[in-house]
Order: sequence, then structure tokens, then C-alpha cells
Amino acid sequence: QTSCSVLSILVKMKLALLSALVAGAAAFAPAQQAFRAPSSLQATATDAKAFAKLPATVKPGVVTGDALVDLLDAAKDAGWAIPGVNVVGSNSINSCMEAAAKYGGPIMVTFSKGGGQFIAGKSLDNTDDRASIAGTVAAAKHVHEVAALYGVPIVLHTDHCQKAWLPWIDGLLAASEEHFEQTGQPLFSSHMLDLSEEPLEENIAICKSYLEKFAKVGILLEFELGV
Repeated sequence: QTSCSVLSILVKMKLALLSALVAGAAAFAPAQQAFRAPSSLQATATDAKAFAKLPATVKPGVVTGDALVDLLDAAKDAGWAIPGVNVVGSNSINSCMEAAAKYGGPIMVTFSKGGGQFIAGKSLDNTDDRASIAGTVAAAKHVHEVAALYGVPIVLHTDHCQKAWLPWIDGLLAASEEHFEQTGQPLFSSHMLDLSEEPLEENIAICKSYLEKFAKVGILLEFELGV
């Protein structure tokens, strides 16, 4: 009888605990009929897309050269930003372009040196940044092939490049020069040099030398002066 009483108490305690857990979970769950204000990012059939009015020079696909200048000027004048997302593979690249298509674009697909290596395959030898270069170039070519299908402008950008990583940029520039000879467009829209750890005079001198190279094929330069 005593054993039955103890068992009965334990069962009641477990049921009470279960009831408490269910009640607690319900307290945090949103009410099904509760009103939710529409997010400014949510597009509906009647909503205009966020950036419906773009300069005539800006077309779906990879934006470079004068068209990119027009796009950046339009964003500055109208007071809106272009999101930039660091990507590590075709899955994240496609997700960016899909989001841009859904919510109105444009978007900046951004590569890092490490991301380029990851795209090529982390098992590869990266001596002289060859895996980082190959992966970044391959991903950029992927974007060129499919970007127009998403119907949005895409800016192909590379993120912070410090002095020791300049061979990576040299490899990407070589790929853009080859692409420019074939199509009249660079492979990449823009590059960023972050030489903020170097003396200011050296920083500016190196950036100037790269800007002169970039300008020949219509690549824009972003650079960081100091920390």
C-alpha cells in the first residue's frame, strides 16, 4: 500500500511538472490571432519593391564601371544603403541574389581571401594564394553566369585586403584583365585595400598604384586610411 501511495505521488508530480512546462511554453508562443505589423522588408503583391527606380545605366547582372558609379551616386542621393554579404559558396551567393530579387535589390556579393580559399576547397595548397585566387575567381564567374536570371543588379566586391595579402588582389586583377579583353567588362566590380596598419604615406602610395591599374579595366577601389 505504501509503495502504491509513493507511486501515485510520483505520477502526480510528473503530471504537474509536465503541465507547468506546457504552460510555460505556451506563455512564450505568439497568439495565433495576434496582430502583427507588416515588416518594411516584407513584399506583397501590392507592395512596390524597395529600389524600383534605378539609373538607366544599371541593369540586372553584375554592375561595373560607370554604371556602378551611377548606382552608388543614386544610393547616396536617395539615402539608402546597399547590403554587402560575405559569401563562402554558391549556396550563400544564390541566397543573396534570391533575397535581392525578393526584396528589391541591388545587393553586394563580397568575397574575402579566406572565403575564396574555402570555395576552392580547404584541403588545397594555398601557396602564393593560388587556392584563394582560384576560388574567388570561380565564384565570380558563377555570379556572372546567373546574376541576370535573378533580375537584380549585383556588385561583386572583395573585402579587407591587408598588405601581406596583395598577391591575392594581383591574381584577381589578372582575371579581370583577361575578362575585360574578352567582354569589355572586368570580372569584379570593386576591391577594398585595408592598409590601415601601414604608415599613411605608404598606404596612399600603394592604393594609388592599384587605383591606376583598376581604372584601366573599370574597377572601383575602396581603401581604408587608418584605424
